[in-house]
Amino acid sequence: MAKKKKKGGNRTWRFIRRLLLLLFISHLLYIVLLRWVNPPITLTQLGSWISGDGLRRDYIEDDALPYNLKLAVIASEDQLYPDHGGFDWKSIEKAVEYNKKKPNRVRGASTISQQVAKNVFLWQGRSWIRKGLEIYFTKMIEWTWGKKRILSVYLNVIEMGKGIYGAEAASQYYFRKPASKLSRKEAALIAACLPNPKRFTPQPASHYVNGRSNWIVQQMRFLETDPDVVTVIRNRDPKPAGKPTPAPKQRPGAARPIRRK
Repeated sequence: MAKKKKKGGNRTWRFIRRLLLLLFISHLLYIVLLRWVNPPITLTQLGSWISGDGLRRDYIEDDALPYNLKLAVIASEDQLYPDHGGFDWKSIEKAVEYNKKKPNRVRGASTISQQVAKNVFLWQGRSWIRKGLEIYFTKMIEWTWGKKRILSVYLNVIEMGKGIYGAEAASQYYFRKPASKLSRKEAALIAACLPNPKRFTPQPASHYVNGRSNWIVQQMRFLETDPDVVTVIRNRDPKPAGKPTPAPKQRPGAARPIRRK
């Protein structure tokens, strides 16, 4: 009887190991595939459609994504994006300390890479299981996709309004123009709403959104002088839409102002 139980336990354990291996290989193949293919749908988009919010989405190819919007979201969401390996540990530490002091006002510190991992592969919500999986998927896309592709997927799948996903859908809905024609101010208005796109809208813009967008435009000027940022956002045709705003002169060695959420 004991031998039969042992054999049964061994079979169960072998089945679990094979299942985990199969899941890992499946995830890995899907992640690699998304290096070139856009996600067919995400759980967040599916939830939006089921709940009745609708689903407006129109993917743009990597090299067609607007310069201004790439620069705006980095300025708004993750100014250290070209430099980190998926996580901004200093911001995470600050967020942890802040949340300990003010548990009723939770502050996040997610990078663009983390937001892509969450929105493409996972579900919305706060749990240790989801956070653990987010770490795994964040590292995987950093290793397999690279910064340009991660930013491209971010701008194609991120929620930019109620039922509105991606740069093209947001640009058409709020400004009645293709994303490639967005001015700096318009791109900054969209980026200003990303922390809470269901509450804030680029058009009509609230006093808060308008003020935050002005700050984002200022940060865009500074970041545009950073060669690492330019390398990430540059397309085959790097010219931004509209007349570029000259960057303010900085004294040698002066650090650009960085303000994180």
